[in-house]
Amino acid sequence: MELALASAIGLLTASGVYLLLRARTFDVILGMTLLSYATNLLIFAGGRVVAGKPPVLRDGVATTLAYYTDPLPQALVLTAIVIAFAMTAVSIVLAIRSRADNGSDHVDGAAGERLHEARVDSYHEDRRRKA
Repeated sequence: MELALASAIGLLTASGVYLLLRARTFDVILGMTLLSYATNLLIFAGGRVVAGKPPVLRDGVATTLAYYTDPLPQALVLTAIVIAFAMTAVSIVLAIRSRADNGSDHVDGAAGERLHEARVDSYHEDRRRKA
């Protein structure tokens, strides 16, 4: 179980970093999402993954970790999921706005500048032909 969990964390982290280093905004957003998934799994792994044990204290059962699951990692991951969803929504809105302004979805906007320069050049060339 630990090997599978560690492999999943490593795969998600590697994929997320690879996508973050790409030049397209959609790839960067997808990379951030994969990194947030890897972080959530890492928090779960750090909190002792135990199946079938409740995170809430019960009457008549000793209050040691042998009988319960630590509820703190679960609460942290729930909070992280909500924050990651909001961050992804804001990032998508910014990416859409950047695409509309630049004419490209490159992170640095360089392709958009080249497209704009090409349009300006063709406009001036058309004006010279008409004159």
